[in-house]
Amino acid sequence: MAGTVRLTMLNGMGGVDFEASLRTHAAWGLRTLDLKDSLFGKRVTDLDDADLARVRQLIDGHGMDVSNLSTQLFEGAVEAGRQAWQREYLAKIPRTIEIARVLRPRCIRLLACRTERRSEVADATAYLAEAHPWAIAMYREAVEQVLGAGFDVLIENEAHKCIWSRPAEVLGFFERLGGGAGFMWDIQNLWQMGTFPSVEVYGQLRPLIRQVHLKGGMSETAGGPLRWRSALEHASWPVKEIVAAVLADGVSPILCLNPSHGQAKDGYEYDDVTQRDIEFLRREFPGIR
Repeated sequence: MAGTVRLTMLNGMGGVDFEASLRTHAAWGLRTLDLKDSLFGKRVTDLDDADLARVRQLIDGHGMDVSNLSTQLFEGAVEAGRQAWQREYLAKIPRTIEIARVLRPRCIRLLACRTERRSEVADATAYLAEAHPWAIAMYREAVEQVLGAGFDVLIENEAHKCIWSRPAEVLGFFERLGGGAGFMWDIQNLWQMGTFPSVEVYGQLRPLIRQVHLKGGMSETAGGPLRWRSALEHASWPVKEIVAAVLADGVSPILCLNPSHGQAKDGYEYDDVTQRDIEFLRREFPGIR
């Protein structure tokens, strides 16, 4: 195992009140924050200067640091067009960098975009490059700005109409993008898009991975689609095998818990799932802190 890995979760999983969420983090032994939303009712990219000062004070007061600014930039469909993307995403990068300079994260997260033609195209990355080449150029410009400001930048796969449904699409995108950005692999999201998690899938994506998102989920049949949400301990995908490989390779110094997607399963105990996931990971993997 390649050293100690720090565990975190999306800040809203500790509660919608930010100060209460920090107390929950502390109670569960989490000292690193992933800031997304539930920040005085705002997304992290919508914080004004007064909000930022308050967030910084609370973080310092609890002796914590920030792993990610989990922005939702580039979350929309590429079919919205260049002008909409310029306004909604690229134009917000300078302010996002200002926010990062106050909150001091290790990285800024962008999202892999969506396409309304997802069901029609076999390779959405190729579709993006052929039909909307400006989109990859806009990602590239955003990445260059973030890196130039001294922050790492990761791009995460989403679960609905995402341009990434299988490893080849992820690999093809990063090849077209060029160097600099890393891949934030949300294991369940790629499963929802059609690729069941396996050690083999991890191996294909490993050269790009710089952070991994974990959440449970159960299928009705072996290797089948996600149906029910669950704790990691009861997930249908090989949690122990994949996490062990991630730790052994040292590709993800931060592991981030996310809430599981899927329907509620009759009779399943959903109380305290996040705390159970933390305890499960620490029990199974002593290198996780």
